[in-house]
Amino acid sequence: MPFHAVISGAGIAGPALAHQLTARGWRTTVLERYPQRRDEGQNVDIRGAAREVIRRMGIDGDVRAANTGEIGTRFVTADGTPAASFPVARSGRPDGPTAELEILRGELSRILVERTADRTDYRFGTQLADVTDHGDHVTAELDDGTALDADLLVIAEGLHSRSRRFVSSAEVQSLGMYIAYVTLPHRDTDDRWWNWQHVTKSRGVHLRPDNVGTTRAILSFLSDVRGLEDLGQQDQIALLRGTFADVGGAAPRILDELDSGAPMYFSAVGQVHPASWSKGRVGLLGDSAFCNATFGGAGTSLALIGAYLLAGELAAGPDPVVALTRYQKAMQPFVKTAPTVRAEVLRLANPRSRNGIRVVHTGARLAAGPLGRAVSALTGMAGIGGDELALPEYR
Repeated sequence: MPFHAVISGAGIAGPALAHQLTARGWRTTVLERYPQRRDEGQNVDIRGAAREVIRRMGIDGDVRAANTGEIGTRFVTADGTPAASFPVARSGRPDGPTAELEILRGELSRILVERTADRTDYRFGTQLADVTDHGDHVTAELDDGTALDADLLVIAEGLHSRSRRFVSSAEVQSLGMYIAYVTLPHRDTDDRWWNWQHVTKSRGVHLRPDNVGTTRAILSFLSDVRGLEDLGQQDQIALLRGTFADVGGAAPRILDELDSGAPMYFSAVGQVHPASWSKGRVGLLGDSAFCNATFGGAGTSLALIGAYLLAGELAAGPDPVVALTRYQKAMQPFVKTAPTVRAEVLRLANPRSRNGIRVVHTGARLAAGPLGRAVSALTGMAGIGGDELALPEYR
């Protein structure tokens, strides 16, 4: 009988692990509490060592074919005038704010699920209710009253995982930033840049291109009030209308589309750092284990690297408990290369005053110039893992 892994979460990390384990002869079952695969989500990027992971997985071509087409990041004023521009780096150069491999979260999830659907048992509309570790196997009790016996249970549910409690009591640390992601009808005037409009009182308005015929928008703001992500959607829309009522540029268009029922996802930026990523035969993967911030640009890359390392360590030794410990040891150096995202960093990047915005734009122009690009190259801003961390070779 092949080893069996139950994986909770069908976003990015879960299907990536299923892909790697089934390639090594494991049987996999993926649980997802949503009734179907989630297509929503905005741009994610694949950086550093994660590029090599998708090459080894054989999905590099699929990812490149689904690229959003974003050509770079641009800071703009309310009238659309560029203040500083960061084009996508040429192949082989360090990535800037826009990575060479930009893809919608939903598109990457689609690729991973499609590549594993014939070898993995996906159970949508199902979630963990309880877990029992028997020592020689683990039982996952599901909310539909059924149970699954497995050699391993992996929780890959995201920052606000409901099942992380089976491994760790670590609390999510809020960073005081809220983000509303909105999908808009495309307009002929929408270009291929990530246009970021800084607004006073630590607010931001963003427009980004995609490859599916729509335009992705973001409204972000800093607040000392906690728990806004738990409000109902209509209350969140009312909050956004009040917060951005005096803002020009793309903000009125986004608010109008919200009133018309445009798809929206509202989240709080946070971090979680459990001391241990496993307990017996139960492990954590992706943002459940090592979320540096939902606005840090590292989550997807770390999820892919983590899935690769966990599957490799499980295949390298017969004891899943020992393999989970080796996986954490192998993964931690990659996690340490993620950008440091702290509340004070978010405040610096999202100034309260017009003068603060001018300072950010001036600094951005310097960074985007020849001197800034040379410094970035010398300091090795190559992405997650950089050039110094090599991926292990597994069977």
